[in-house]
Amino acid sequence: MDDGAGCCLGIGFADRYFGLIAKSLAHFARPAVPVLIRRNSGTQTRAITMTDETKGTTRRALMNAGVAAAALAVAVPALAGQSSKAQTPASGSSSRRDQGSGYLTLKDGTRLFYKDWGTGQPIVFHHGWPLSGDDWDNQMLFFLGKGYRVIAHDRRGHGRSSQSAVGNDMDTYAADFAELAAHLDLKGAVHIGHSTGGGEAARYVARHGGGGRVAKAVLIGAVPPLMLRTDKNPGGLPLKVFDGFREALAASRAKFYRDVAAGPFYGFNRPDAKVSEAVIDNWWRQGMDGGAKAQFDCIKAFSETDFTEDLKMIEVPTLVLHGEDDQIVPIDDSARLTIKLLKHGTMKTYPGLPHGMCTTHADIINADLLAFIQG
Repeated sequence: MDDGAGCCLGIGFADRYFGLIAKSLAHFARPAVPVLIRRNSGTQTRAITMTDETKGTTRRALMNAGVAAAALAVAVPALAGQSSKAQTPASGSSSRRDQGSGYLTLKDGTRLFYKDWGTGQPIVFHHGWPLSGDDWDNQMLFFLGKGYRVIAHDRRGHGRSSQSAVGNDMDTYAADFAELAAHLDLKGAVHIGHSTGGGEAARYVARHGGGGRVAKAVLIGAVPPLMLRTDKNPGGLPLKVFDGFREALAASRAKFYRDVAAGPFYGFNRPDAKVSEAVIDNWWRQGMDGGAKAQFDCIKAFSETDFTEDLKMIEVPTLVLHGEDDQIVPIDDSARLTIKLLKHGTMKTYPGLPHGMCTTHADIINADLLAFIQG
């Protein structure tokens, strides 16, 4: 990998980013063959292949937003009452005074925004950088319709939560959610984290998830074990990549966020991509809702935090999902290392799918999540 390539600030973010990691991504490319899914349970390993349907739809068209919105407007009132399919009863439902959405004032005075819908086994969604809980709208509504209780919060400094100047680190993010989990009396929850949210989920589950609070975990396109290149992690990305993130954010956060969403995040920079301006706009909106200082600090948190010991500490079944064309969190230095550290891990990878596959291929991801949760 050429550390000095593509660092000219006069060109767009995508060019700078790819100038640094294109060579490392080149060897990640693989033919569209059945994908190995590795399952570890003690010393047991087994392989599963993807379905023909999945293999044939790695570039499936994005969901038609207008049709989906119209359908949801009719369906959601009915969905809210369907709780019979969830596997466990609601936890603490009688004491929840503010079901729907609200704010929790944390011990340090930070106000944390959250959404809490439905009844049944809790499923908690941890969002990526620099987004908010809104990034999980599709999954929240899907699992609400399956009879689950769904929760998503805006990490401190993101979305509608306080624009915190301090505490923008993984230890604090996990501790913040521990306060929220206690407030909502969450037990037997499934924690699903995407990207930076995967790091937050891993740290929370490892360090705060005991006592029956956590049943399962899912890491999707997640940053663990460590994104940054170090002597112990030679396959990581060089510091210049993340310095470039910080420079672009400071120079023009609005342009930077537009470039990320319109380019590598959803794979919209690929020749055969079906670009959705609505999806780009929604990503940009979420990013601009948060605080610049907190989001700037979070770059260090997601790139330099080492989650190796957290992954080793996780005792619950954990599903690792990753797109093989992930241009933001390259798969070889993330998911393929993570699965080796988990005690009870299952990994499934998707040829051709991007970092933002929970949006671009929500039907595939939702089905796999449901199967894991019900399994």
